[in-house]
Amino acid sequence: MKDLTPEKSSLDPIEIASIDEIRSLQLDRLKWSLRHAYENVPMYRERFDAAGVHPDDLKSLSDLAKFPFTYKTDLRDHYPFGLFAVPRDQIVRVHASSGTTGKPTVVGYTQNDIDMWADMVARSMRASGTRPGDIVHVAYGYGLFTGGLGAHYGAERLGCTVVPVSGGMTERQVTLIDDFKPKTIMVTPSYMLNILEQFHKAGLDPRESSLEVGIFGAEPWTNAMRSEVEEAFDMHAVDIYGLSEIMGPGVANECVETKDGLHIWEDHFFPEIINPETGEVVEDGEMGELVFTTLTKEGLPMIRYRTRDLTRLLPGTARSMRRMEKITGRSDDMIILRGVNVFPTQIEEQVMATGGLAPHFQIELYKAGRMDAMRVFVEADPKAADEASKTASARMLTKHIKDVVGVSAEVIVGDPGEVARSQGKAQRVIDNRAKE
Repeated sequence: MKDLTPEKSSLDPIEIASIDEIRSLQLDRLKWSLRHAYENVPMYRERFDAAGVHPDDLKSLSDLAKFPFTYKTDLRDHYPFGLFAVPRDQIVRVHASSGTTGKPTVVGYTQNDIDMWADMVARSMRASGTRPGDIVHVAYGYGLFTGGLGAHYGAERLGCTVVPVSGGMTERQVTLIDDFKPKTIMVTPSYMLNILEQFHKAGLDPRESSLEVGIFGAEPWTNAMRSEVEEAFDMHAVDIYGLSEIMGPGVANECVETKDGLHIWEDHFFPEIINPETGEVVEDGEMGELVFTTLTKEGLPMIRYRTRDLTRLLPGTARSMRRMEKITGRSDDMIILRGVNVFPTQIEEQVMATGGLAPHFQIELYKAGRMDAMRVFVEADPKAADEASKTASARMLTKHIKDVVGVSAEVIVGDPGEVARSQGKAQRVIDNRAKE
């Protein structure tokens, strides 16, 4: 893989500023954000008043812990525009979640918010190794999902040529990569595995492709998957983080020269880590739930938003701003199986570590009598699809899950192509316990 470390002269000055300068900027912007939310969003005024706090009470960054949390349910409770902090006619764009579990969560942006978002995605892409003039293949979904348009505007802001493919139609994806010769692809990691599979079906060597940078986000993924993709394509696989409630993709990003965690763009987003049970702030370096407060958002300020993502904060390395460790799970996608906490990424690690298996899997939860049980569907690597190899792989994966994760699981190894493929975010867990 090429050395794609960006020149220091190309960075925004704040990326390599002193910690004191960053903290001073954060304090000024945090005071503004708290006041902006309090004065313009009735929910925040009511909630701050009920907690006995006022924006004037913020004298230091640590004082933020006095203020109440914001939750995803708050967006649903104030659907559609009840949390906007500017008149509706100043909102230039609206995005929303799918709403598959109730009312969708709606987010809105002023023109300044859109410009800041483009700047942060451009910064993230530059940190990933993308450069002005590069062709960027965007395979995130376009539409209400923030991924596609967020990546698109950021790539244009960086000065790239954008191919707005969106998700799905995998055969066409590979054809366009082969024909247009993009340097960067922006896509969910699970869908990148589908693209890899299609390269092989088309008789193309992925290592001979033009791709040098993959910017993967929208779902947790492991370093084992990073190694799989990097080896397959001879490319850098870099993690981008975001969520629509805070902005969209580009809240944090790995730097291609280190790949040691995602640098949070702290000039616009203030992170905290809390104990998810007590809500107390924990020290940097301790594992807990990630909480974000926006510092510059006009349309939809978020004060102490509980992301449910589990990580820890670490000192900066390639940039001055703090890093967050790679997200490997969410408190609300954690499976509790007979008293053991299990995350889908733990199963993914064991699938990737087991010989004879393709990197596609799905977990089914079901009832075995009165007890919860787990079944893991995987598929054989095309080179090891005979029955003896599948039986050996199933036995090995069962042992790995028991020894490393600490739970018993039934493993079913199917033929190549049998596990459902993702066209965007992968659905890793099917919970059938309530049906039985």
